[in-house]
Amino acid sequence: MAYKDLRHFIEVLEKKGLLVRVREEVDPVYEITEITDRVTKKFGPALLFENVKGFDIPVLINTFGSYERMNLALEVHSLDEIGEQVKELIQPPTPASFLDKLKALPKLAELSSFLPKMVKHAPCQEVVITDEPSLDMLPILKCWPDDGGKFITMPLVFSKDPETGKRNCGMYRMHVFDGKTTGMHWHKHKDGAHHFDKLKKSGKKGRMEVAVAIGADPAVVYSATAPLPPVIDEMMFAGFLRKAPVEMVKCKTVDIEVPAHAEIVLEGYVDLDELRMEGPFGDHTGYYSLADLYPVFHLTAITHRKNPIYMTTIVGIPPQEDAFLGKATERIFLPLLRTIVPEVVDMNMPLEGVFHNCVILSIKKRYPWQAKKVMHAVWGTGQMMFTKLIIVVDEDVDVHNLSEVAWRVFNNIDAKRDITIVEGPVDALDHASPMPLIGTKMGIDATKKWPSEGHHREWPNDIVMSEEIKRLVDEKWHRYGINV
Repeated sequence: MAYKDLRHFIEVLEKKGLLVRVREEVDPVYEITEITDRVTKKFGPALLFENVKGFDIPVLINTFGSYERMNLALEVHSLDEIGEQVKELIQPPTPASFLDKLKALPKLAELSSFLPKMVKHAPCQEVVITDEPSLDMLPILKCWPDDGGKFITMPLVFSKDPETGKRNCGMYRMHVFDGKTTGMHWHKHKDGAHHFDKLKKSGKKGRMEVAVAIGADPAVVYSATAPLPPVIDEMMFAGFLRKAPVEMVKCKTVDIEVPAHAEIVLEGYVDLDELRMEGPFGDHTGYYSLADLYPVFHLTAITHRKNPIYMTTIVGIPPQEDAFLGKATERIFLPLLRTIVPEVVDMNMPLEGVFHNCVILSIKKRYPWQAKKVMHAVWGTGQMMFTKLIIVVDEDVDVHNLSEVAWRVFNNIDAKRDITIVEGPVDALDHASPMPLIGTKMGIDATKKWPSEGHHREWPNDIVMSEEIKRLVDEKWHRYGINV
């Protein structure tokens, strides 16, 4: 059954012993970050800080910080289950008869049931503040010593395409400048920034309406991070994940809809002609992202539930909570990647690569230089264009075993033949590229080489013990009661 809201998920986490309530007083400036960083590095529980210095609103953090909690959040035993469901949607079996077509109708009806549902009354509007609303009421964290200020780190930012009216929801950090304004850190390649650019290029002056939800049911929160194409509504995708429509309500001061069961909603606008220096910020790369000019969000209203919960996260040197949101994306979107690059067997985005820096792929190799073809195909696929390093191995290699991958790479490559260097777009957070947004990427072909690929020497076999000897050793030492 779908989680109704964030509170429902908290109840489940607590019953399973996966959440700890912290009743001692904690400071939102640095202290919560230091505690949480220690817990995340040990893959510890979700934390609910109930006594935040200077505030009467509790702070929830590290909500998704383990594979177990991520599976629980999306109500599966394994994230690969969702990938298989996605595969069925994008590659349905071809109906062989009229009866098969009739059998497919319920699946189509099920898809329509995932569309968001509008409601007139919502828990997120139990309290409405339009007279002098202020962000000062919220326990927003200052995370790291060199941060430019306090940052809202888990906002669900809603905007509309000015041409089509289509909704988008993304997660873009918000640097709090004062009680009324924040930065709006949407990167050049993100849909929110695209909406902003469209409206500005139209010649219109003034404002772009925006709403920000904080704290929602897990599927809604995850969907804001998912690399969906613009044609897919994140709230419909959340409905697909939770197998029930997301209830939405219209905001009080802007023409934007938000999740009805959110904990807190910030309503406002982004001024089309205003930029302000945003940052620096201790980012998920493990480095401080540099200060730069970004649009400014102006607050017009705050609505919230009675006794709201402030949901947040920290980012920094991995692993952090965001690693598990990224791993969900890896498993859920693997089948989609296979529709474009069908020879891909498996994929791993290592935590240390913070997801846009390294991708390891195993492939079913059928022809010479196929690994190079795969690299270029991946660089041409959505947000995977940001991948700085692609490693390709044979199908029998476990891409999730980094020791095995390293062994193959270190032993199987000839640098001149097997390394590919290309130039193109890189993530806005990439600090190593000589220029912002543009850089160099590398592909490594660590597959076994064939004569048709210019390798005319014999390729050696892996050292593997025979199954007969393995069996004899197991049987002999089992009789001695020793497990070797």
